[in-house]
Amino acid sequence: MKVFVRSALFCFTALAGIHHAHASQQQDLENLRQRISALQQEMEKTSDSKSETADALRESERAISNSNRLLYKLARQQREANLTLSQLQQQSKQVSGEMQEQQLLLAKLLHQQYLGGKQEYFILLLNNRDPNQAARELQYYEYIAQSRASWLKTMRGNLAKLNAVTAQAKQKNMELAALQAEQSRQKQSLLREKNARQQVLNKIALQLRQQRQQIGRLQRDENHLAKLLEKLSRIVTQPKTGPAPKNNGEPATRAQSAPFVTLKGKLPLPVKGKIANKFGSKRPDSPVLWKGLFVQAAASQQVSAIAPGRVIFADWLRGFGNLLIIDHGLGYMSLYGNNETLYKQVGDELQAGDIIAAVGNSGGNENYGLYFELRHEGIPLDPGKWVRGNSSKAR
Repeated sequence: MKVFVRSALFCFTALAGIHHAHASQQQDLENLRQRISALQQEMEKTSDSKSETADALRESERAISNSNRLLYKLARQQREANLTLSQLQQQSKQVSGEMQEQQLLLAKLLHQQYLGGKQEYFILLLNNRDPNQAARELQYYEYIAQSRASWLKTMRGNLAKLNAVTAQAKQKNMELAALQAEQSRQKQSLLREKNARQQVLNKIALQLRQQRQQIGRLQRDENHLAKLLEKLSRIVTQPKTGPAPKNNGEPATRAQSAPFVTLKGKLPLPVKGKIANKFGSKRPDSPVLWKGLFVQAAASQQVSAIAPGRVIFADWLRGFGNLLIIDHGLGYMSLYGNNETLYKQVGDELQAGDIIAAVGNSGGNENYGLYFELRHEGIPLDPGKWVRGNSSKAR
């Protein structure tokens, strides 16, 4: 008894610990999102970006990214619902087949009992046959009765199961219809946002070309990014309140994975395409140097995380369009800019190869592609020394 009580107390304590750890992680995540949201608002207020022509694109490009992210999420939910519906239909077919077999067996049993008649029990007792033989035959009839009751019980259970599966399938069909309706609405919204963006581009095309050649603007954009990274770094390195949660046998997290520095020379490029510049070279018509790589790629092509990490920024930023920043720990960060769509949000934990964005030309860029940077403690790193093969082709 004491062993049982101790075991129960241990299980209760373990469950309470897991629940507390989960609640603590959720609170930390919410605090992180709030701090980064406040940082974005602060930088937008203090920035001179409102006077920049390119910022006329901000709202439309944000809206396009949000609509595409929601469509991506809806498509995933639809795939999952279709898979569940297919499994339910298969289950329904299996249960129906089992019920047909049971009905046939039960029909045969009832037919045999009908032919034998109910008086068979009394005949066995009154016809002066061998008592042992009569006992054996009575036992046989008892087995038949028990078998019939068992089949009836199984059939009732299968009928209830079939009704439940049918109700679940009906619910999934309703969910699919709702998802399809929401997808249709989002597609219409996306079309409106793309038309609005194109109208803005038509109005400011000349001014955008002029801005791309302004040395001062490029330097301001880079300074703006440097300040953002500095403040983000302070936020993600702030100590968390409360004890660190235990692993409890769960898979290794980002903090427990191999340090980012050990991946030097082994990283893939985040998108398939052609590298259009070299780190440290001058930008076209400007003495400002490239701090990263621009990988030319087709519109809407998938962008993948290069290594495990956590999203610490996912929003529009002047000069970089829809930008996503991943913290890989120990001061290492990777940056993915000029995207059409950001699929991940602040706080999302990632594994290497996870789809995080779709290629675009946001932020006033003329060409479609991905702007990619690596930084350590805010200092730009040459991606060519970190990417495996150091070739102009992505993986």
